[in-house]
Amino acid sequence: MSLISVAHLKKTFGATVAVDGVDLSIEAGEVYGLVGSDGAGKTTTLRLLVGALKADAGQVSICGFDVHRQGEQARACIGYLSQRFSLYEDLSVLENIRFFAELRGMARDDWLPRCMDILEFVGLADFRDRRAGQLSGGMRQKLGLASALVTRPNVLLLDEPTTGVDPVTRQDFWQLVVRISSHAPRPAPNIGRGEDDRGVAVIITTPYMDEASRCGRVGFMRAGRIIAEGKPSELRSTLAGQILEVRGASLPDLRRSVAGLEGVQDMRAFGDKLHLRVDPGNAATIIRSLEETCAGSPLEARLIPPTLEDVFLTLSQGNGNTQKRVNL
Repeated sequence: MSLISVAHLKKTFGATVAVDGVDLSIEAGEVYGLVGSDGAGKTTTLRLLVGALKADAGQVSICGFDVHRQGEQARACIGYLSQRFSLYEDLSVLENIRFFAELRGMARDDWLPRCMDILEFVGLADFRDRRAGQLSGGMRQKLGLASALVTRPNVLLLDEPTTGVDPVTRQDFWQLVVRISSHAPRPAPNIGRGEDDRGVAVIITTPYMDEASRCGRVGFMRAGRIIAEGKPSELRSTLAGQILEVRGASLPDLRRSVAGLEGVQDMRAFGDKLHLRVDPGNAATIIRSLEETCAGSPLEARLIPPTLEDVFLTLSQGNGNTQKRVNL
């Protein structure tokens, strides 16, 4: 049984359709990345899953509990980290975790060792007496994760948890997420595990394609819909043989050289290079055409493996009225 099961979920705000027929099925031990531009519907989807918003239509089941009819039982299975820091800045690190533990009815004999284990796990044990308002951005996110884990949730919902933090902290945070989901050895038993020890199902929203690549599966969201879903390698394979990397004297010169070439579907600047998406099987012909057009000028053109960013940009160009979900 999936720990997270969502069918035909829909939510509108006036004339705005924020979530439009979303379907999800996520198993224990799986990290699912929900990727999309601002306003795509990612945060609204998570808020519907946690029961903070009521859906207009559709069903959400968390660990077998219907979020609408069995909200308390469902929420007891969820750890949720919102996009904005929402803990109490005047309380210490330990006091914040204690607050959420006692809010869920945990006794002192249970929450105190649990809190200390979690603080050690996320690397905040030495800062347990520091006020939350005095923490760095990355440490705040680790505190939020610790608070979400205190009740041993089966489901973890993380809304852009690494936005605005430095690369080292992003790496540390992802190591924690992987350990939570995969049952890697932990400094204390049951850290991050649900009561039945089946593992944790994780949904993480992120704007970073390198983070999306770390997920077991990725769903690309646009205009409230999941328009493509699959393993990162499967999604990248949809553009295999279609991405050309072109480097020359200057981007304006390259753009002029590429403009009008048959078989070029799209052109994007990546630093000092261009990425061209070309018709399947047309890469060699386009390289020859560029070499002729740029004769006497510096030019490097080669076929490269597509990235998730290439896939995302391709999907983002689709017509909103003709979106079709692609399951891989």
